Amino acid sequence: MKRQIITIDEALCNGCGECISGCAEGALQLVDGKAKLVKEQFCDGFGDCIGTCPTGALKIEERDSEVFDAEATKINLLVTQGPEAVARMEEAERVHSATQASTPPPRQGGCPGSMARFTETPSTAAPSATSADLPGHVMASDLQQWPVQLHLVQPGAPFFKNRELVVLSTCSPIASADVHWRYIRGRGVVVACPKLDKTEPYAEKLAGILRDETIPKVIVLRMEVPCCGGLTRTVQQAVAQSGRTDLVFEEVIVGVDGTIRG
Repeated sequence: MKRQIITIDEALCNGCGECISGCAEGALQLVDGKAKLVKEQFCDGFGDCIGTCPTGALKIEERDSEVFDAEATKINLLVTQGPEAVARMEEAERVHSATQASTPPPRQGGCPGSMARFTETPSTAAPSATSADLPGHVMASDLQQWPVQLHLVQPGAPFFKNRELVVLSTCSPIASADVHWRYIRGRGVVVACPKLDKTEPYAEKLAGILRDETIPKVIVLRMEVPCCGGLTRTVQQAVAQSGRTDLVFEEVIVGVDGTIRG
C-alpha cells in the first residue's frame, strides 16, 4: 500500500547513529556505517527520528511499502531491547495519537511537526494589540541573563551558578504564555532548536555547563511535536557526559495549543 515512510539519503548520512535512538520503534540500524531502515513494517511513518539527524539525511516520503505492524514491532523490541523499549514505543504511540487527533497528515517529504494549523481561541477573535503610546513593557520579563542561545552561552557563566537550568526549545515560550513565570523565573536559561540548529556541539556544551555542581536540576521544556524530542535526547546525553549522579532531570512537554504537560 502507499503510505508515509522514512527514507534515508546515504550521501548525507554521516553514520552518527542519532536517528537510531530517536526511533522508538527500532526500525533503524547502522549497517556499514550508514543508517538503514531494517524493516518497513517497523516504521510508523511519523518521523520522530528526523529531528535527531544533524545532516538532514532523513525525510518522510509517500510510497508503496509494507503496512506498519505495531504488534510485530513490539515483539521485535521486546526480543531485541527488552520491556523498557516497548514502554518507550507505547509512549510514542500516545503522543502520535494526540497529534493525529488535531493535525492533518504530513505532506510528502515533510515532518509532522511542521504542519500548518490554526487554533481558535477567545484572544484570536479580539482586535490585534497596538503598541502605540504604550510604555517600554507592560508585563515584566522574568529573564535575568543574556545571551540565551546555546551556541552563545559559555560553561561557567555566573548566571548558571546556584540555580536550576532550563533548556527551552525555541518554540516553547512562544506557544505558552506561562513559560516565563513557570520556568524562566529564577533559573538559568538556554534556548535551542533540535531541528534547525547546528546541534553537533550541543551535548558537549551542555555537559560543560552541567558539570557545575551548584546546578541541582536541569529541566527540558520542549514542544509535543516529534522532531522536538531530539532536544530531550541531547540533554540526556549531556547529563551522562557530565559524570554527575546527583543531577535531577525533568522533561516538560508543551502542546501546540500552549498546554503544559509537565
